[in-house]
Amino acid sequence: MNRVPRMLPALVALVAATSCAAESVPVPQAAAPVVKAAAVKISATETPQPTQTPQVTAKKPKLGIADITPMGEKTEKVGVGFPIIVTFDRDVKDRAAVEELLEVKAEKPVEGAWRWVSARKVIYRTKVYWKPHQKVLFSARLSQLPGNTAAKDVSRRFAVGTSNISVVDTRKHQMKVYRDGKIAKKIPISAGKGGMIKNGVDVYLTTSGVHLTMGKKAVETMTSSWLGVTDPKDPRYYKEEIPWAVRISDSGEYVHQSAGYYQFLGRSNQSHGCVRATPAGAKWFYTIAQRGDVVKITGTKRKLDWRNGWSYWQLNWTQWKKGSAL
Repeated sequence: MNRVPRMLPALVALVAATSCAAESVPVPQAAAPVVKAAAVKISATETPQPTQTPQVTAKKPKLGIADITPMGEKTEKVGVGFPIIVTFDRDVKDRAAVEELLEVKAEKPVEGAWRWVSARKVIYRTKVYWKPHQKVLFSARLSQLPGNTAAKDVSRRFAVGTSNISVVDTRKHQMKVYRDGKIAKKIPISAGKGGMIKNGVDVYLTTSGVHLTMGKKAVETMTSSWLGVTDPKDPRYYKEEIPWAVRISDSGEYVHQSAGYYQFLGRSNQSHGCVRATPAGAKWFYTIAQRGDVVKITGTKRKLDWRNGWSYWQLNWTQWKKGSAL
């Protein structure tokens, strides 16, 4: 067996995830044994008992897949930074054996590798961003795992859309959006103002690093509960309905329309950590956003943790590969 995963030309796609299923290969049923009956005398008062056929119980798979992210080609297009996130239905004991059975084939191949982030979850990331406008096929041949013949072999094809790479400069208060390598729009922004220290971290600062968009909502309710502030009488309390919200981390960072305070856009940082944008700019960004788009933020002293959301590009390639079982 060739060692996988390997990028090959395709012949042929807080966090919400979708589950998938595929047709399983029927488990062969054992035939009932042939038994020759011995001659037995039956008395007049005895009733012959019917012969019972031995029951064969179907084997249960010892490992299956619970979730695959992102969704398939018919449901969404994804950005060039997107990861493949596979969650199993139980702890994986032999990670190397399982990883050998996971395969990724792209129409426009680039090098990639898996990284185990827990006993049940493994993530595939490429060395450089995916090429845009192509299909990527993921396959898991779990029925080939010893003792797991009853498992379902699963596959999903992803559709990579336009390359959307945004660069947010928190010092110049501007976001530049590049589409397929060309500058498409410059949007005045206001980032985190800083000044709220919790456990030694300034949580009002926007995190610097390579974020990926994880989802979006036309209107998102944002509250101060993440600060532990739920009393409306507290001066730090807020509860706002925010338009055009695109999530970029698990810790509550979004690119969204500024709720007023337009005088600060392009001039100073006044948010609680999100990237606030003009109404027109935020709506436009929301419209083009795909899960897995790249949002690179620079200029703050707070570094993005690679485990915060889909921030896997925070690890360099050498670091990333160390998480593989192969």
